[in-house]
Amino acid sequence: MLLNTDHLKRCIGTLESSLAFYQKAEPDSIDQEVFRNAIVKGYELAQETAFKLIKRALKDYGHGGKKLDSTPVKDLLRLAATHGLMSVKEVERWFAYRDNRNDTAHDYGEGFAKETLALLPGFVADAKTLEAALRTRFSDKE
Repeated sequence: MLLNTDHLKRCIGTLESSLAFYQKAEPDSIDQEVFRNAIVKGYELAQETAFKLIKRALKDYGHGGKKLDSTPVKDLLRLAATHGLMSVKEVERWFAYRDNRNDTAHDYGEGFAKETLALLPGFVADAKTLEAALRTRFSDKE
């Protein structure tokens, strides 16, 4: 199976750029708020894109599409580790990213700044690792 990870790679790059602009913006300015909102959306999009790619990759291991569509995200992550797409430690971090992402849907303010911004460097690194693993494993197969 061929798996195109270009969109995930682009999402990660956009998230990195948004974070850089956020950090350069004057504290408590409207610019910083705009970039914070961009980070929240970029964070959500990068995660959702990663989970869609994981689902597609798991189909290559015999997991059915309909079953995967109803499988909770944390179980998808566990399956990804079972098939060597990520390590158990990475899965544990992705659990934290997912929990945080669910919280960001309700809190774009100070709570976001404290928790999400602290997680972002690790998330970006783990998302890059996942993208590279998926690209490497599924780029030459059809």
